[in-house]
Amino acid sequence: MIELENVAYSYGGGELFSDISLKLSRGSFHFLTGPSGAGKTTFLKLCYGALVPTAGRVGLFGADLHDMSRDDVAHCRRRIGVVHQDCQFLDHLPVAENVALPLTVSGQDKPTELVNLKELMSWVGITSRAGALPPELSGGERQRVALARALIMSPDVILADEPTGNVDWEMSQRLMRLLIELNRMGKTVVIATHDLGLIRATKAHVQSRVLRITDRRMQLAGADL
Repeated sequence: MIELENVAYSYGGGELFSDISLKLSRGSFHFLTGPSGAGKTTFLKLCYGALVPTAGRVGLFGADLHDMSRDDVAHCRRRIGVVHQDCQFLDHLPVAENVALPLTVSGQDKPTELVNLKELMSWVGITSRAGALPPELSGGERQRVALARALIMSPDVILADEPTGNVDWEMSQRLMRLLIELNRMGKTVVIATHDLGLIRATKAHVQSRVLRITDRRMQLAGADL
Protein backbone atom coordinates (compact mmCIF):
# COMPACT_ATOMS: atom_id res chain seq x y z
CA MET A 1 0.00 0.00 0.00
CA ILE A 2 2.80 2.39 0.96
CA GLU A 3 6.37 1.49 0.10
CA LEU A 4 9.65 3.29 0.71
CA GLU A 5 12.80 2.24 -1.13
CA ASN A 6 16.18 3.65 -0.07
CA VAL A 7 14.51 6.86 1.02
CA ALA A 8 16.51 9.81 2.33
CA TYR A 9 15.39 13.23 3.45
CA SER A 10 17.52 16.30 4.01
CA TYR A 11 16.72 19.88 4.92
CA GLY A 12 18.76 22.94 5.76
CA GLY A 13 21.85 21.28 4.33
CA GLY A 14 21.72 18.40 6.80
CA GLU A 15 20.59 14.81 6.33
CA LEU A 16 17.75 13.81 8.68
CA PHE A 17 17.79 10.15 7.69
CA SER A 18 18.75 7.96 4.74
CA ASP A 19 18.56 4.48 3.22
CA ILE A 20 15.11 3.71 4.67
CA SER A 21 13.27 0.84 3.00
CA LEU A 22 9.92 -0.29 4.36
CA LYS A 23 6.65 -1.71 3.08
CA LEU A 24 3.41 -0.93 4.92
CA SER A 25 1.18 -3.78 3.80
CA ARG A 26 -2.57 -4.03 4.17
CA GLY A 27 -3.69 -4.80 7.72
CA SER A 28 -0.25 -4.34 9.29
CA PHE A 29 0.35 -2.51 12.58
CA HIS A 30 3.54 -0.55 13.17
CA PHE A 31 4.95 1.56 15.96
CA LEU A 32 7.51 4.20 15.06
CA THR A 33 9.79 5.39 17.82
CA GLY A 34 13.08 7.19 18.29
CA PRO A 35 14.52 10.21 20.09
CA SER A 36 13.03 13.66 19.68
CA GLY A 37 14.17 15.19 16.41
CA ALA A 38 14.98 11.82 14.82
CA GLY A 39 12.45 12.40 12.04
CA LYS A 40 9.30 10.51 13.05
CA THR A 41 6.94 13.27 11.89
CA THR A 42 8.93 13.74 8.68
CA PHE A 43 8.72 10.01 7.99
CA LEU A 44 4.92 10.12 8.34
CA LYS A 45 4.73 13.13 6.00
CA LEU A 46 6.65 11.15 3.39
CA CYS A 47 4.14 8.32 3.81
CA TYR A 48 1.19 10.54 2.85
CA GLY A 49 2.86 12.65 0.21
CA ALA A 50 3.17 15.90 2.15
CA LEU A 51 6.92 15.72 1.54
CA VAL A 52 8.92 14.31 -1.36
CA PRO A 53 12.13 12.39 -0.51
CA THR A 54 15.45 13.95 -1.48
CA ALA A 55 16.59 10.48 -2.58
CA GLY A 56 14.93 7.13 -3.10
CA ARG A 57 11.36 6.23 -3.98
CA VAL A 58 7.99 6.46 -2.23
CA GLY A 59 5.15 4.39 -3.67
CA LEU A 60 1.54 5.21 -2.78
CA PHE A 61 -0.96 2.49 -3.71
CA GLY A 62 1.15 1.32 -6.63
CA ALA A 63 2.12 4.75 -8.02
CA ASP A 64 5.48 6.50 -7.71
CA LEU A 65 5.16 9.75 -5.76
CA HIS A 66 7.66 11.47 -8.07
CA ASP A 67 5.39 10.81 -11.07
CA MET A 68 2.14 11.90 -9.43
CA SER A 69 0.37 15.20 -10.06
CA ARG A 70 -1.01 17.30 -7.24
CA ASP A 71 -4.48 15.90 -7.99
CA ASP A 72 -3.14 12.34 -7.94
CA VAL A 73 -1.59 12.92 -4.51
CA ALA A 74 -4.82 14.49 -3.21
CA HIS A 75 -6.79 11.47 -4.43
CA CYS A 76 -4.39 9.07 -2.70
CA ARG A 77 -4.55 11.06 0.52
CA ARG A 78 -8.28 10.36 0.73
CA ARG A 79 -7.22 6.77 1.43
CA ILE A 80 -4.89 7.85 4.25
CA GLY A 81 -6.23 9.18 7.56
CA VAL A 82 -3.76 11.31 9.50
CA VAL A 83 -3.98 12.16 13.20
CA HIS A 84 -1.66 15.12 13.58
CA GLN A 85 0.30 15.78 16.75
CA ASP A 86 -1.05 19.30 17.18
CA CYS A 87 -4.77 18.54 16.49
CA GLN A 88 -5.54 21.68 14.48
CA PHE A 89 -9.25 22.54 14.22
CA LEU A 90 -11.36 25.42 12.95
CA ASP A 91 -12.27 26.96 16.30
CA HIS A 92 -15.38 28.75 15.01
CA LEU A 93 -16.98 25.49 13.83
CA PRO A 94 -18.62 22.95 16.17
CA VAL A 95 -17.06 19.52 16.62
CA ALA A 96 -19.43 17.75 14.19
CA GLU A 97 -18.56 20.17 11.37
CA ASN A 98 -14.84 19.84 12.08
CA VAL A 99 -15.09 16.06 11.84
CA ALA A 100 -17.12 16.32 8.61
CA LEU A 101 -14.76 18.86 7.01
CA PRO A 102 -12.98 16.30 4.75
CA LEU A 103 -16.42 15.24 3.43
CA THR A 104 -17.38 18.86 2.79
CA VAL A 105 -14.12 19.67 1.01
CA SER A 106 -14.44 16.59 -1.23
CA GLY A 107 -18.15 17.24 -1.94
CA GLN A 108 -19.31 14.05 -0.24
CA ASP A 109 -21.42 15.61 2.53
CA LYS A 110 -24.57 13.78 1.44
CA PRO A 111 -27.28 12.50 3.85
CA THR A 112 -25.87 8.95 3.81
CA GLU A 113 -22.43 10.21 4.72
CA LEU A 114 -23.85 12.37 7.50
CA VAL A 115 -25.49 9.27 9.00
CA ASN A 116 -22.04 7.66 8.95
CA LEU A 117 -20.74 10.77 10.70
CA LYS A 118 -23.13 10.24 13.61
CA GLU A 119 -22.13 6.58 13.87
CA LEU A 120 -18.44 7.46 13.83
CA MET A 121 -18.81 10.11 16.52
CA SER A 122 -20.68 7.61 18.67
CA TRP A 123 -17.95 5.01 18.11
CA VAL A 124 -15.19 7.32 19.37
CA GLY A 125 -17.39 8.58 22.22
CA ILE A 126 -17.87 12.25 21.31
CA THR A 127 -21.58 12.39 20.42
CA SER A 128 -22.35 14.50 23.48
CA ARG A 129 -19.78 17.08 22.34
CA ALA A 130 -21.04 17.39 18.75
CA GLY A 131 -22.16 20.99 19.25
CA ALA A 132 -19.16 22.12 21.31
CA LEU A 133 -16.45 24.36 19.90
CA PRO A 134 -12.87 23.01 19.83
CA PRO A 135 -11.56 25.38 22.56
CA GLU A 136 -14.13 23.85 24.94
CA LEU A 137 -12.71 20.32 24.58
CA SER A 138 -10.42 18.49 26.97
CA GLY A 139 -7.18 16.96 25.73
CA GLY A 140 -8.72 13.50 25.44
CA GLU A 141 -11.77 14.84 23.62
CA ARG A 142 -9.55 16.67 21.13
CA GLN A 143 -7.65 13.47 20.38
CA ARG A 144 -10.88 11.53 19.80
CA VAL A 145 -12.20 14.29 17.53
CA ALA A 146 -8.91 14.20 15.60
CA LEU A 147 -9.23 10.43 15.22
CA ALA A 148 -12.84 10.74 14.02
CA ARG A 149 -11.84 13.35 11.43
CA ALA A 150 -9.02 11.08 10.21
CA LEU A 151 -11.50 8.21 9.79
CA ILE A 152 -14.41 10.07 8.18
CA MET A 153 -13.30 9.17 4.62
CA SER A 154 -13.00 5.45 5.54
CA PRO A 155 -9.24 5.35 4.82
CA ASP A 156 -7.21 2.22 4.20
CA VAL A 157 -4.25 3.55 6.18
CA ILE A 158 -4.16 5.46 9.49
CA LEU A 159 -1.04 7.42 10.44
CA ALA A 160 -1.07 8.79 13.99
CA ASP A 161 1.63 11.17 15.21
CA GLU A 162 1.94 11.01 19.02
CA PRO A 163 -1.84 10.47 19.40
CA THR A 164 -1.57 9.98 23.17
CA GLY A 165 0.96 12.72 23.86
CA ASN A 166 -1.39 15.07 25.72
CA VAL A 167 -3.70 12.65 27.55
CA ASP A 168 -3.56 10.53 30.70
CA TRP A 169 -2.87 6.78 30.77
CA GLU A 170 -6.54 5.76 30.86
CA MET A 171 -7.36 7.86 27.80
CA SER A 172 -4.21 6.59 26.08
CA GLN A 173 -5.45 3.04 26.54
CA ARG A 174 -8.88 3.95 25.20
CA LEU A 175 -7.40 5.52 22.08
CA MET A 176 -5.15 2.51 21.53
CA ARG A 177 -8.13 0.15 21.82
CA LEU A 178 -9.84 2.11 19.05
CA LEU A 179 -6.75 1.86 16.84
CA ILE A 180 -6.42 -1.87 17.54
CA GLU A 181 -10.06 -2.37 16.58
CA LEU A 182 -9.48 -0.47 13.33
CA ASN A 183 -6.52 -2.72 12.59
CA ARG A 184 -8.69 -5.78 13.16
CA MET A 185 -11.06 -4.34 10.54
CA GLY A 186 -8.20 -4.54 8.04
CA LYS A 187 -6.78 -1.03 8.33
CA THR A 188 -3.04 -0.44 8.18
CA VAL A 189 -1.97 1.49 11.29
CA VAL A 190 1.26 3.38 11.98
CA ILE A 191 1.70 5.12 15.33
CA ALA A 192 4.63 7.42 16.06
CA THR A 193 5.27 7.60 19.79
CA HIS A 194 8.09 8.03 22.29
CA ASP A 195 6.09 6.19 25.01
CA LEU A 196 7.73 2.77 25.29
CA GLY A 197 5.36 1.77 28.10
CA LEU A 198 2.42 2.34 25.78
CA ILE A 199 4.07 0.24 23.09
CA ARG A 200 4.71 -2.63 25.49
CA ALA A 201 1.13 -2.54 26.80
CA THR A 202 -0.34 -2.46 23.29
CA LYS A 203 1.86 -5.25 21.89
CA ALA A 204 0.13 -7.64 24.29
CA HIS A 205 -3.08 -7.15 22.30
CA VAL A 206 -2.01 -6.83 18.67
CA GLN A 207 0.63 -8.31 16.39
CA SER A 208 2.88 -5.41 15.52
CA ARG A 209 6.34 -4.32 14.42
CA VAL A 210 8.31 -1.69 16.29
CA LEU A 211 10.51 0.52 14.14
CA ARG A 212 13.12 2.86 15.55
CA ILE A 213 14.77 5.80 13.80
CA THR A 214 18.19 6.38 15.29
CA ASP A 215 21.49 7.66 13.91
CA ARG A 216 19.74 8.57 10.62
CA ARG A 217 18.68 4.96 10.00
CA MET A 218 15.59 2.87 10.64
CA GLN A 219 15.87 -0.45 12.39
CA LEU A 220 13.62 -3.05 13.95
CA ALA A 221 13.53 -2.68 17.75
CA GLY A 222 13.98 -6.10 19.32
CA ALA A 223 14.21 -7.24 22.91
CA ASP A 224 15.97 -4.01 23.85
CA LEU A 225 12.70 -2.07 23.49
